[in-house]
Amino acid sequence: MADHRFTSAFTVDRHSAQGAVSSIRGSTAATATVLTPTLGLAAASWAVTVWQMNGMDMGVATALGSFGFFAAVWVSMMAAMMLPGAAPALLRRVHADGRVRAVPVFVGSYLAVWTLVGLAVYAVYRPHGSAAAGAVVIAAGAYEFTPLKQHFRRRCREDVRSGFGFGLCCVGSSIGLMLMLVALGVISVTWMSIIAVVVLAQKLLPPRAAIDVPLALAIVGLGVLIVIAPSSVPGLTPPM
Repeated sequence: MADHRFTSAFTVDRHSAQGAVSSIRGSTAATATVLTPTLGLAAASWAVTVWQMNGMDMGVATALGSFGFFAAVWVSMMAAMMLPGAAPALLRRVHADGRVRAVPVFVGSYLAVWTLVGLAVYAVYRPHGSAAAGAVVIAAGAYEFTPLKQHFRRRCREDVRSGFGFGLCCVGSSIGLMLMLVALGVISVTWMSIIAVVVLAQKLLPPRAAIDVPLALAIVGLGVLIVIAPSSVPGLTPPM
């Protein structure tokens, strides 16, 4: 009788262990299935964006060109900058419902939100001066302190049901930084890289006053420097 109980318990434990192993393998496979194409698309978008922007940056005097050209640059730029930070949300979505097929829809709707932002940028953007750029940068730094920014930043780290909803949260969180990019050099690989690093860090790391407050103050300080001494900021104005 004891042997039978021991055998039954062993069988249950073995099945449980096999189930756990299968679950881990399934989770690992799903993670690889999500991360590989997402980060691969981001890397490819970086290469395309750098190629598109070559020789186009004129600092605050940059003209956007035709709508078709700008749209192509903007979409590839958003894919390059935003997809790495969206990867955790994608993983949460896939692990929650187990449907890897939802990834293309999530990514497509997420990028669609940023494409709409690009349409708004194209509609209102004009080449401008350093004073206007500095004012936008100061406003972007001030936005980092607001409860609205903190709300949307927290939402970016929570479960979101759709790529469209996640995109709206990310726009709310990163809009100040993106306007800063537009003001300083909308077709600048240098500023794009800097802003992309900040956006990614804010997506992956929880809010911490010891980091966030100095960053916001640094952005405000950069804006003030641009207003009072624009020539001290490299790449802000086109070479004479």
